[in-house]
Amino acid sequence: MGSGNIGKDEKNMIHIVLPAFNEAESLKVLLPELIRTLKAERLQYKIYVIDDGSLDGTSKIVKDFSRRFPQIKLIAHKINKGLAETINTGFKEALRKSKNGDILITMDADNTHLPGLIVRMARLINEGNDIVISSRFVSGSRVRGVPISRRLLSLAAGMIFKILFPISGVKDYTCGFRAYRVDLIKKGMGIYKDKFISEKGFSCMVDILLKLRRLDPICAEVPMILRYDLKKGKSKMDVGKTITETLKLILKRL
Repeated sequence: MGSGNIGKDEKNMIHIVLPAFNEAESLKVLLPELIRTLKAERLQYKIYVIDDGSLDGTSKIVKDFSRRFPQIKLIAHKINKGLAETINTGFKEALRKSKNGDILITMDADNTHLPGLIVRMARLINEGNDIVISSRFVSGSRVRGVPISRRLLSLAAGMIFKILFPISGVKDYTCGFRAYRVDLIKKGMGIYKDKFISEKGFSCMVDILLKLRRLDPICAEVPMILRYDLKKGKSKMDVGKTITETLKLILKRL
């Protein structure tokens, strides 16, 4: 089932959710590369860019692309609502357009996540996995340009969550570059309703995993090449705030 060209052998659609806040310059690079990669593999796809109240013309860039590529859809928040609300908007739109057997992928819009990895992630879903994570903590991963504070935060968080909330096959709990079987997300949202994505800030990505853990998913990781040196703008992450949010999440889920 996972062999051969998945675009030709499989009917499932890939739904890519891109949360974006002031990412106009990055999207000029990322969207063409996404389209080139997906077309080269003959994959069926839809791309949902959720503009979270950007002030730099992000929506205009996406609209320009969507005129040429109808697979791209823009959803714009009038004001900045934060990552959790942006992911939630993207999930709901993708699920409305998806069917069981489809694949939902989340990735950053800042051009630090390389589209080429989507092909391998989708293949692993087709081979039977429910969640596939692009991981910084498996053999073959490479990280370029990431500040030491963020590296330490990710490493510490991974160790803590692995001890307190073990999920077979998962080492990287915080990376947002993931592929999910749509059926699994639908089950999770069916259980938790509007509380499925409830945490604020970057900790919402961890909480999604912790909630899906209840469904005993089959998980796999692929080595990530994180190109922070290709990032056009400044990081949106407040390290101190993220640490506080993560600690609160741990106490809540214990």
